[in-house]
Amino acid sequence: MRDGYVRPVDFRHGRVDMTHGSGGRAMAQLIDELFLREFDNRWLRQMNDQASFEVPAGRLVVATDSHVVSPLFFPGGDIGCLSVHGTINDVAMAGAVPLNLAASFILEEGFPLADLQRIVVSMAGAARDAGVPIVTGDTKVVERGKGDGVFITTTGLGVVPPGIDVSGDRARPGDRIIVSGSIGDHGVAIMSLRENLSFETTIESDTAALHGLVAAMIAAVPDIHCLRDPTRGGLATTLNELAGQSGCGLLIHEASVPVRGQVSAACEFLGLDPLYVANEGKLVAICAPDDALRLLAAMRAHPLGRDAAIIGEAIPDPHHFVQMETSFGGRRIVDWLTGEQLPRIC
Repeated sequence: MRDGYVRPVDFRHGRVDMTHGSGGRAMAQLIDELFLREFDNRWLRQMNDQASFEVPAGRLVVATDSHVVSPLFFPGGDIGCLSVHGTINDVAMAGAVPLNLAASFILEEGFPLADLQRIVVSMAGAARDAGVPIVTGDTKVVERGKGDGVFITTTGLGVVPPGIDVSGDRARPGDRIIVSGSIGDHGVAIMSLRENLSFETTIESDTAALHGLVAAMIAAVPDIHCLRDPTRGGLATTLNELAGQSGCGLLIHEASVPVRGQVSAACEFLGLDPLYVANEGKLVAICAPDDALRLLAAMRAHPLGRDAAIIGEAIPDPHHFVQMETSFGGRRIVDWLTGEQLPRIC
């Protein structure tokens, strides 16, 4: 610094160092020249340690999610947009309208500032596209070797409109199960870049904010019983969660579950089941049988639900099992995932 001049942050060649988390000038510069510049909105611009805003009538919903994906950049997205989409979707699965986000960064000493800038720009774009601003946040730096580049935690706040009651415990025998599109895309996109698994594919992550699709669904069928986004553990884990919460069985039909050919081929090559592979832009809906076709039509009319399909139904079952009717006409149990199929996927 000379004559009051402060050298701008060198995003092209610089790296995160401990001063970026010290609370001093370097940290203030990083916040001002990166986070505030990219996330800019009237709440964040106040530079408080919190954000204060009015909320519309309804029930408040809050969700928080930590993102530790590896690699940080993958076909169709990166940890930045993923951290925005993932939390927006968690809020939306309550039937809520997402309002705002908070973001917390854990940065590792030595992480390239160019990569951090790329991630933050991606987050900012995802938030703008979704219409859900990042209104407050925090940054910490850990010593080299005590992190893995960057971890991001996002917290989202939303409001459920009066009269809407979407919950994982509302599935009833006879209800229909609908998935919004092909499963396993995100997991395969991530796996294609893993050093020990690398393979050629044109599959990209399906990461997307689903609140617009949910709004269209609720407009068509206000009494949707359950909504859930099948992320870690895939469709199989989500269905087991819903069956346990609702106290009934779920039966899906293998021939009805949409899976892209490349996803099926990759899973066969790797010895994986697509039902357990992660998604970041799909949802599962359960509704009354009389509402199923109307809900399906509303989903297919939206770009993020064009490949939606009815894949099964809820059935009486005191054991709360998830079963699949196979293409050969038999049935098998779709159990909880045992162990860790795909680490660091989201």
